[in-house]
Amino acid sequence: MPVVKTPLPRGLLADDALPLYERTAAQLLDDLRATAACAGDRLPSERALATRYGVSRVTLRAALAELEARGIVRPTSSRGWFVAELDQPAEPVAARVATAPQVQGFADYAEVNGLTASSRVLSATVRPATVPESEHLRIAPGADLFDLHRLRFLDDLVVVLEHNRLPLTVCPALAVTDFNNASLYATLRGADPPQLPRVADYSVEARHPTPREMELLETGDTMPMLVATQLTFNQEDRPIELTVQVYRGDRYRFRASITNRT
Repeated sequence: MPVVKTPLPRGLLADDALPLYERTAAQLLDDLRATAACAGDRLPSERALATRYGVSRVTLRAALAELEARGIVRPTSSRGWFVAELDQPAEPVAARVATAPQVQGFADYAEVNGLTASSRVLSATVRPATVPESEHLRIAPGADLFDLHRLRFLDDLVVVLEHNRLPLTVCPALAVTDFNNASLYATLRGADPPQLPRVADYSVEARHPTPREMELLETGDTMPMLVATQLTFNQEDRPIELTVQVYRGDRYRFRASITNRT
């Protein structure tokens, strides 16, 4: 799915079109401002906040990590979360997201567009990283790498064959998560510390399908494949995911905005 959200006019993107963790972050920020919270104030426990906003702990942690990245809250090793700074313009989250580059996961795309995403895991293993993989991901050759192959569906229609590779150290829970049901990016956001996909190097090319791709994607040999290669970086500019996605050409369109900022 599209990687970069292109700029939109302020106010055009409704809050309920954002991923759940973004909406939760906006609600929490609104509550902090409404109660006149000050720098140094301690937030309720994660359990209490998750109950208040009706979300999972994973989603709540992703929301807190989003606010931490904006300098609004800060964690401590043993005492929970504290207000860091609220003296900044009260810009709507929708407007901020509309103008900032964001990496959008498959499940995020489905949620924003009112579609039902599902997956079928073909394989999920931990193996040593190859030399090329280690160079892309800035890890040692032979380091533990989580290797995931999935078929991805929208409203039960197969769309993409996806191959994800991530250093296991960024989120050890990857090795024990059932990605038939779980979202990869939600799992990363719920890691300790959270891993927030912030920017990606992305390239797309067209080619003919292999026999295996024709079988899995239910196409003939005349259907072109759009192959996207993505290297994703977290909030600390560290590469955390190397992915190759093979899309059916009739069920995927890539859009981008090209600008000259000079």
